[in-house]
Amino acid sequence: MRQIDDALREALIATAEAMADAARAAILPHFRADGLSADNKAGHGFDPVTVADRDSEQAMRAVLADRRPEDGILGEEYGDVAGTTGLTWVIDPIDGTRAFMSGTPTWGVLIAVSDARGPVLGLIDQPYIGERFLGGLGEARLDGPAGRRVLKTRAPRPLPEAILFTTFPEVGTPEDGAAFRRVADRARLTRYGMDCYAYALLAAGQIDLVIEAGLHAYDIQGPMAVIEAAGGLVTDWRGAPCPMGGRVLAAANPEIHAEALALLQA
Repeated sequence: MRQIDDALREALIATAEAMADAARAAILPHFRADGLSADNKAGHGFDPVTVADRDSEQAMRAVLADRRPEDGILGEEYGDVAGTTGLTWVIDPIDGTRAFMSGTPTWGVLIAVSDARGPVLGLIDQPYIGERFLGGLGEARLDGPAGRRVLKTRAPRPLPEAILFTTFPEVGTPEDGAAFRRVADRARLTRYGMDCYAYALLAAGQIDLVIEAGLHAYDIQGPMAVIEAAGGLVTDWRGAPCPMGGRVLAAANPEIHAEALALLQA
């Protein structure tokens, strides 16, 4: 495992910010633009990708080629690049392409840099709103239209007072969906369709839980680092680390995590 000194810490944060800036510039001309089309990557169902996804990832890879050419890359659209430093950039150029196509500002750019243990720094960027959530390496902050503030997750509260988010109502397999509903039936409020912005709201102290299934590494590593830096925790549905995705439980604090985990496993 590579040690991260002050100089490397500053370089990694600056690189993540530069990548997010480049992605914003590549994406925003396409958002709510006339004539935006999408290709379907799925063999069945609908898994869209647009020119904005591709332009965003290419822009971020160009920043890495300039600033961190020896690091590895794991990206959604253009695959993996092996590195030699022990650090890998895990990038999702647009998380929530369905939302992007629909004109709703709940999509985002996800960036993480990881070592052998998992993400050490993460970033969730919402270009249209102008909000950037960054966490890890001693940072937990939101920069947005209202300025900068520290990110901190919500204090403990019982599940009947909690707010739960997910993206798709079916939440994976029928068995996964049944487990999710055991939690949702107890929560005060359940909301759907928020994509990565749900994780940002959890880190910002607005909600208590995000529960999803079928995620990839590039879907969760950025949000994981941000949430953990803000005081929350992210595991799989067994309580184990989940840097490669799968079934994910993100919680504002250990107490609400334990309550939700028990219901998922019931």
